[in-house]
Amino acid sequence: MEFALLKEGKTPPDHRAVLSPTAMTQAQQLFPKARFIVESSAIRVFPDVAYEKAEFEVKTDVSQADVFLGVKEVPIEDLIPNKKYFFFSHTIKKQPYNRNLLRTVLDKNIELYDHELVTDETGLRLIGFGRYAGLVGAYNGFRAYGKKHKIYDLPAASSLNTVDALHKQLAKIELPTLKIALTGTGKVTAGAMEILDELGVKKVSVEDYLSEEYDMPVYCQLGVADYVKQKDGSAVVASHFFKDPAGYESNFMRFAEVTQLFIAGHYYGDGAPFLFTREDAKSSKFKIEVVADISCDVDGPIASTLRASTIASPFYGYDAQAEREVAYDAEGAITVMAVDNLPCELPKDASEGFGDMFVEHVLPAFFNNDKDGILKRARMTQNGKLTEQYSYLQDYVDGKE
Repeated sequence: MEFALLKEGKTPPDHRAVLSPTAMTQAQQLFPKARFIVESSAIRVFPDVAYEKAEFEVKTDVSQADVFLGVKEVPIEDLIPNKKYFFFSHTIKKQPYNRNLLRTVLDKNIELYDHELVTDETGLRLIGFGRYAGLVGAYNGFRAYGKKHKIYDLPAASSLNTVDALHKQLAKIELPTLKIALTGTGKVTAGAMEILDELGVKKVSVEDYLSEEYDMPVYCQLGVADYVKQKDGSAVVASHFFKDPAGYESNFMRFAEVTQLFIAGHYYGDGAPFLFTREDAKSSKFKIEVVADISCDVDGPIASTLRASTIASPFYGYDAQAEREVAYDAEGAITVMAVDNLPCELPKDASEGFGDMFVEHVLPAFFNNDKDGILKRARMTQNGKLTEQYSYLQDYVDGKE
């Protein structure tokens, strides 16, 4: 079986790779029946010569491969019929901008596997860039806070090369007294907590966070049961909320009334309630000054996220009273960080971490007859049709919704 590491063709450019030269070497040793080739790229964080030194063939035409490995969506015109592809398709939430991508995949009889759908039998994701999104997102949140208040000036994460370099910059700043709310319990949140811990920010309970005053920066981590409540007053069960959020409403405003920096690392599903609405943000009790929206659901649960921002221009302001975008440091504005490709700011570390997970969890499935169902769960299309578990996307494909 031949695997081809694709060059990334999406704009803006993405410098990440599914497999680093080191991970590819490890994969070759573990799976001697596999062959790995590399599509030449001028932008990949690992230069072509690094793969050549590891004794892998680098080519401009890799169309003979069986399985193609990419990070972001492959441009429609580059998709080769009757092949297998692995990439983040960004279609499982019925994203309108990728409808034609999924249509083309089906029309070309492509077997599509989505990195986001690589899970164990309980549904736990096994691979991803979540940790790095959390690391960079939290770092950017503190960078935004310093810029807004003109109290320190952190360099852009993209100008640094490693997580260690982020830590060294954070060691140079001193935070004022403030309260920080962090939503989520997954890998994104774990990455954000690494930054908070590096800064020495004390973690406190939800109860103390809401009721106590501190003379130091503190944060609390909010799970589902903290930021939503059942409309009928019954207890919140996270698994039920994720399956059917219709009976829930936000319980977040109590945090917004005491929080200065909000780091959003939670998962937002269809039908879930907004954390705070535009009306909520107009309240005189609303105290959030900076939102680091790592999840970045535009026009979603966080009213101030009007659009995704970019690595080059990561911050903008939200004027809650006028409900419009303003300068990030405009008086009275909520400063928003909503970069939707955060791991791209640390492409080397992020790629190395992702490659290790891909070799551990995905590649074995190609050679052990998929005994753990890894490929089956991640396979969105087969034989020109949506697979059974993703048949809910048919109306989306057909343009009916």
